Amino acid sequence: MLGSVRFFLFLSSLVVLTFTAAAQSPEKILRQAAKAMGGEKALRNIKSRQVKGTVTRLSDGASGSYQALVMRPNLFASGFDLRGFELSLGFNGKSAWSRDSRDGLRTLTGTTSRDFQTEALYRNSLWLDYKRDKSKVTLRGPAIVEGRTVNIVTLTTARNVQIKMFFDAGSALLVREEIPAGEASRASDYADHRTINGVMEPYAITAVIGGEKYQIKIDEITHNPALTPAIFDFPKASDQPLPDIAGLLKEVDANEDAIDKLLEKYTYTETMMEHSFDKSGVFKDKESQTYELTFYHGNRIRRLIAKNDQPLSAEDQAKEDKRLEKRIHDIEKKETEKQQKSKEEESAQSDPDDGEHVTISDVLRASRLINPRRERFRSRDVIVFDFEPLPGYKPRKTIERLFGKMAGVIWVDAADRQVARLEARLVDSFKIGGGLLASLKPGGSLVFEQDRINNEIWLPTRADLNISARVLLLKNFDAFATITYGNYKRFNVESEKEKLRAPGAEEKKP
Repeated sequence: MLGSVRFFLFLSSLVVLTFTAAAQSPEKILRQAAKAMGGEKALRNIKSRQVKGTVTRLSDGASGSYQALVMRPNLFASGFDLRGFELSLGFNGKSAWSRDSRDGLRTLTGTTSRDFQTEALYRNSLWLDYKRDKSKVTLRGPAIVEGRTVNIVTLTTARNVQIKMFFDAGSALLVREEIPAGEASRASDYADHRTINGVMEPYAITAVIGGEKYQIKIDEITHNPALTPAIFDFPKASDQPLPDIAGLLKEVDANEDAIDKLLEKYTYTETMMEHSFDKSGVFKDKESQTYELTFYHGNRIRRLIAKNDQPLSAEDQAKEDKRLEKRIHDIEKKETEKQQKSKEEESAQSDPDDGEHVTISDVLRASRLINPRRERFRSRDVIVFDFEPLPGYKPRKTIERLFGKMAGVIWVDAADRQVARLEARLVDSFKIGGGLLASLKPGGSLVFEQDRINNEIWLPTRADLNISARVLLLKNFDAFATITYGNYKRFNVESEKEKLRAPGAEEKKP
């Protein structure tokens, strides 16, 4: 008899799960959740939030204070203090940072930075703007979690960050989140929901962070407190002597000029992998193109050599080489014309956008530089600072106009005075051709890294690009791409190529 009862219960659960899966969609579940929490309008009316409480580490019973701050559009900070061990994280709209008693204060990089920036945006707007942000939501099916039926929805962003959300099938409330944090992840269970200004808020949180389990009890939640962006800024480190930023950038420009003289001795490959969402909302590789890069009279020459890791056919390669011949011919013609003109004529007729080379001064001339600090990046000393649009600046070049609408963070190698890493995010729309050709939408991002090659030159190693645009006033266009560089080679005196190892590459062992 007991076995029959168990089998009946199993069948009942199976029927419930099957029916729920057939009847629900991720969009419907999210709408129901927003309604259960107080309605989309009430949620959007929260422009800032302050949370205070206590936290207890369950492994040893250590307890202390807990606080979280949120401010639109994407500012976020949280932290706690357990018997003198402090841990705090923050994103100020330009850079993500972490401070704890073990590792000190540092700017986050890589996937850890990407994930925390995603969490900061999520803490402000939840899933309400996922369509605008070009994210996808996917139903991962109903499930039984700790004895309750939940609907699991995955939110995948355009930067391929996946947030798993668990909604109670009965109340429709959000009861669990799983958010990536670099190589690890953070899981939070929510309970004891109470109504604050018409919005349901959890007052009990069980969080798993870095393998440790914490119990957070909320004492106070305030909607729309008078917060300022300065609260989220990178914490000051008064004991760090810093160089003059203006002088530093002049040195960086001077070093870039020296690097330019070496560029024509080098060649390397650039592989651009485009990404897209499939019909199931999964972020996948789409197609790739590989180019061989060389430099001639200060111009970058890109020669297509492969598609999707396959060499071009003999016919396609011949067409590409013919195109390159014309490109080189045009460069030589242009150089001859320049030599024939007087300096005065050349200065009067020069186009500020002429040529393809972009310097760090071009990038940051339209920016205000703030929060300078010294850190370590890839085992080297670096100087890091945030940047944001400089009010009142009148740009001369297209690249200046673009970065005049971007905010982010930059890492400069302290010894070589070279840019090691750059993160930038478009904070305002950017129009090309007055918007007739294209209009880039806010939220687009760029991450760029380079490294020291052959102990003499800095060359790019990786870039990540996420852009949404409207082209020719008609078509919406999304570009998600990862660009990798490698196969660095140097021309020696005899014009032969010397193969170089990429930074960090290890010798293959037999």
